Amino acid sequence: MILRATAFALLAFATPAAAVELSLPQSARLTVERNTGPDSYVAPIGPFADGALNTVTIEGNIARSAWRLEALGLTPLQVLRPLRSQLTEAGYDIVLDCGAVACGGFDFRFATETLPGPNMYVNIRSYQFVTAVQGPLSAPTSIVTVLASTAASSAYVQIIQADAVKAAQVPEGGVEVPPSNADGNTLADALLRQGHAVLGGLDFTSGTATLGDAGAGALERLAAFLKDQPTVRIALVGHTDSVGSLQPNIALSRSRAAAVRDRLIERYDIPPAQIEAEGMGYLAPVASNLTAQGREDNRRVEAVLLSRD
Repeated sequence: MILRATAFALLAFATPAAAVELSLPQSARLTVERNTGPDSYVAPIGPFADGALNTVTIEGNIARSAWRLEALGLTPLQVLRPLRSQLTEAGYDIVLDCGAVACGGFDFRFATETLPGPNMYVNIRSYQFVTAVQGPLSAPTSIVTVLASTAASSAYVQIIQADAVKAAQVPEGGVEVPPSNADGNTLADALLRQGHAVLGGLDFTSGTATLGDAGAGALERLAAFLKDQPTVRIALVGHTDSVGSLQPNIALSRSRAAAVRDRLIERYDIPPAQIEAEGMGYLAPVASNLTAQGREDNRRVEAVLLSRD
């Protein structure tokens, strides 16, 4: 992705000719970007209904970005409408255009790919979503989805563009082998490929931010990655289940992320400037909070890649 500084903040995706350039207000600030390819993107083309989401899958180069705008009092539609117009002018067909309730609310949000917090925030009661397509829906050449959500004093915009490319030819009798991670650090591999990774096995005393010694393997791998990549900056983001009210859960999740940050600094000598600590409470679950296993999965600390200069 190429960023240009003009009267507007511009998004320019380094993809084939089908790529579209969208402009955001000058106040927009890039919070995260993640480009992968070849990769696949499952794009919604209908609201969540009857227990399922209608989607289409495209394979190729995928560019993901999230932006924050200081926007007091704006609605998600006000934020998204100029981007929708730009897509139409660029020759895209709008195949899905819905607000929070019409999209399917909570179910739509968690069935749709969304960049992790704190870089992208989605207010379940206040978001707008658009899917724009070039080419036939059965075999699209390019798909752009835009998700806009607003809070009290700010707005967040996520843009995902997927441009189809032909699969690489494999020599007759040969096998296409994905790139391997030389040092076997799967956590580092996930960070670089996906932009985030769960730190598995961490042990916190119930209801507290007291970090035990379990999960040392994950912290050792993360520390090794950070030492090997000294220009990388990450955020440790704590998450909880839905038991209890929001603000105490946000405070607890932030304290747990801070405890992990302290451990990395004190035990593994990671520079403090390389790590931030944030908390999302129960706002970004990865599983249903209606089951014990789902609640356990939701209680986690994730490492989120912020920059790699």
